[in-house]
Amino acid sequence: MTEPRTDWTRAEIAALFDLPFMDLLYEAQTVHRAGHPRNAVQLSTLLSIKTGGCPEDCGYCSQSVHAETGLKATKLMDVRAVLQSAAMAKDNGSGRFCMGAAWRNPKDRDMPALIEMVKGVRAMGMETCMTLGMLTPAQADMLAQAGLDYYNHNIDTAPEKYGEVITTRSFAERIDTLEAVRAAGINVCCGGIVGMGETREDRIGFIHALATMPHPESVPINALVPVKGTVLGDMLADTPLAKIDEIEFVRTVAVARIAMPASMVRLSAGRESMSEACQALCFMAGANSIFTGDKLLTAPNAGDDSDGALLAKLGIAAMHAAPHGHLEEAAE
Repeated sequence: MTEPRTDWTRAEIAALFDLPFMDLLYEAQTVHRAGHPRNAVQLSTLLSIKTGGCPEDCGYCSQSVHAETGLKATKLMDVRAVLQSAAMAKDNGSGRFCMGAAWRNPKDRDMPALIEMVKGVRAMGMETCMTLGMLTPAQADMLAQAGLDYYNHNIDTAPEKYGEVITTRSFAERIDTLEAVRAAGINVCCGGIVGMGETREDRIGFIHALATMPHPESVPINALVPVKGTVLGDMLADTPLAKIDEIEFVRTVAVARIAMPASMVRLSAGRESMSEACQALCFMAGANSIFTGDKLLTAPNAGDDSDGALLAKLGIAAMHAAPHGHLEEAAE
């Protein structure tokens, strides 16, 4: 594969969105097969290691202190409990274990426990990922030394839409954390959410922002799960904007695959409400990673049994993590 380009223009990305649907899928699948195993999907599990009480005002998030969802804040989980959850995830076929904490940023006193979690999960032979909010360069270095494979920090939406969704943290601060993670040598997991009432132009801006930075090694694409008591949940729950059109969602996945050919493109939140046909089209469009299990942080998810049945129906195998975070296609 040639070096992925980072000089995409908005006009070029808009032209991809405008392609006839079948042409777009054909191009996306062609790009996908050139750089990734065909008929193979990475299975990841996401665990909330510290739930609720976040001071940020992200309009989509039930864990914000600004949301009125009744969610009770918890303390950071015990390391042993996290490792037990990781072992269960591995037994269920996951190759990557992601740990999320509802913080604006971790405190230095939290770092020893976080480091033990990373080391413990990595010792099981799984890829490790964390999402803890903003990081200082020193904290990123500590996580890198512990062996963290990926750090998730989403840009959420287009730069021009961002201020309508979040006011307590700037888009530029998101980029600062991504730069600290890259400088520490940790792979970047960065994507966002669609279905937040944005326009196609906003989705073009979202993909453009991702594709013109050093490409994230992993790009999660979430469909908004409207939660009552959150700003966006209350605003969109009873409107047609509450759920993005499935064809438009697939288009977004396909454009992400073409614009970022080497990245893992992950179907994340919102998948539990997608039809099997929509998910199959997303795989056709180049998605090659999913979160499995019954819950994503605090939102419902499709679950291991339904995922296994769907992948079997489609003839798609699971990828398994190899040492040092590389992925292998599962044996037939």
